[in-house]
Amino acid sequence: MGINFDDMKNKAKDALGQHSDKVEQGMDKASDAAKSRFGEHSDKIDSATEKAKGFLNSDEGGGDQPGGGQPGGQQQPPQ
Repeated sequence: MGINFDDMKNKAKDALGQHSDKVEQGMDKASDAAKSRFGEHSDKIDSATEKAKGFLNSDEGGGDQPGGGQPGGQQQPPQ
């Protein structure tokens, strides 16, 4: 019996869509904690937090990564 990752992904997307306000509050708390420890990088922390919120709100639960699913927003090369 294997793990159904598609089912897990769909459940996570549903939960994020239903509780996006709570997720954003958690992001803000994590951001504040990171800034209190690494204050010299607060601009980068704020930028990452805003990008994460934008990703959350772009599809209410994420979905696939923007930019073709590649880290850093890079498109996959044509095959």
